[in-house]
Amino acid sequence: MNETTVPSPEKPAEPPDQRRKTGQKAGVELLIHFHIVAKNARLYETNNTLFQEQVRALFDFLDVFFKGQQEASFEVRHSSLFFNGVRLKFGLASYPIFKFIFEEFRIRDIGALSFRPGLTPEELGRFIAAFGKKGKSAELPFDRLTADLDAAGVENVRLQKVLDAETFSSLHRDTARIFFLSIVHLKEAFERDQKDEKLTLNTTRRLMQSIFNHLVDNESFMVGLTNLKNFDDYTLNHSVNVCVLALALGRRLGLSHGELVDLGLAAFFHDLGKLDTPIEILNKPAALNDEERGIIERHPHQGAEKLLHLREFSRLPLRAIHVALEHHIKEDLSGYPRYFKRRDINFFSKIVKIVDFFDAVTSKRVYRADAFSRAQALSLMLENSGTEFNSLILKSFVHLMGVFPIGTFVALDTGELGIVFDANPETRFLLRPKVKLITDAEGKRIDGDIVDLAEADPQTGAFPRTIVKTLDPATYGIEVTDYFLAEAQ
Repeated sequence: MNETTVPSPEKPAEPPDQRRKTGQKAGVELLIHFHIVAKNARLYETNNTLFQEQVRALFDFLDVFFKGQQEASFEVRHSSLFFNGVRLKFGLASYPIFKFIFEEFRIRDIGALSFRPGLTPEELGRFIAAFGKKGKSAELPFDRLTADLDAAGVENVRLQKVLDAETFSSLHRDTARIFFLSIVHLKEAFERDQKDEKLTLNTTRRLMQSIFNHLVDNESFMVGLTNLKNFDDYTLNHSVNVCVLALALGRRLGLSHGELVDLGLAAFFHDLGKLDTPIEILNKPAALNDEERGIIERHPHQGAEKLLHLREFSRLPLRAIHVALEHHIKEDLSGYPRYFKRRDINFFSKIVKIVDFFDAVTSKRVYRADAFSRAQALSLMLENSGTEFNSLILKSFVHLMGVFPIGTFVALDTGELGIVFDANPETRFLLRPKVKLITDAEGKRIDGDIVDLAEADPQTGAFPRTIVKTLDPATYGIEVTDYFLAEAQ
């Protein structure tokens, strides 16, 4: 909801598949407008009537996104083009447009382009003029373009350079810093709650914005950090993992920027009620008795009550209350709280339900000797699709994580071992993610490259490496998160 004291009524959530189709259609249409005006910029001066009409048509299309305070962003990943997180598909008729834009991005070293709220038709015209400038220099093309945009006063078009190794390392450091800062902030929030002190929700909202920005710029690495499982601060670590995964999933589902910030905040505080659960029950190494189970099952109500009584309640999205109360309610309305009376579940609660379960079952606990691998967890969840989990949202989550989820320890047909660092968004390459090599073919530990299993030999067309099976990292003494953190150093 907006930051007012009166919650606004919620709109019915658009089904995930429909959101994806809507994003796909909008992205292709926007690309067509951009293609037309970019080509016209090479033919006409900026004061030409046709050029100005095409710029206005492009702006009118963008204005639909700006009214919802949402960016319109294109990003190049794995030789694919994404629009607001949705991979764009092209037919024979639209492929030349895709090829033109892709080539324009390549020669300028552009990895991502975002049109932001606040953009005016005049500013858009200046951007197009600079983008289509004749006589582009082959030397430092990205720097040349950004300098031209600065000189033209273009502030509401954001460009991101294709990242080199040094920039990636810096980005990874910033992402890791935000991840651990989130744990520290949540710890401080929990301590404030226990002292009945005011929670700083404005700070939390800014933190959600930072997490969102890093997911946009560095999604795979941030999702990889959720492999971190800290037993001593399980609730804190778990809550941050749930927040990151919920934001990544919400982005795939096409939620607006404002909705994502609210979703992140709701996921961040979903387990606030566990502050009132005795630690000896949370960490009991044996099965709970009926009385202890009853105490555990109170935490959704307790969390919702805590959020309702916040001094800054007016700044809290109403859906955060729903999530705290409903994140253990199953799709068939079983689960707990047992006396749940509503006939439906909030859309945010369905998202958090999925990522909460996933992170929980992939975490080792004192009462559970073994944790599920990420691939095993997804298989288990798919078996309960439609009964415990919303089938459409779960489908999107499985696609986000990939057949071999980020952090999976794998054996290759070359004898090498590695860790999955990035899922491949192309459907035909789902079995070919990017893998960080950690041993050579003889099993010797190495600090190997991150290899793209989808890259074929240019001479033979054969793939040099293929995953043959997944492995348990604990058996080999491997701590997966260490390899992600090492990339940030």
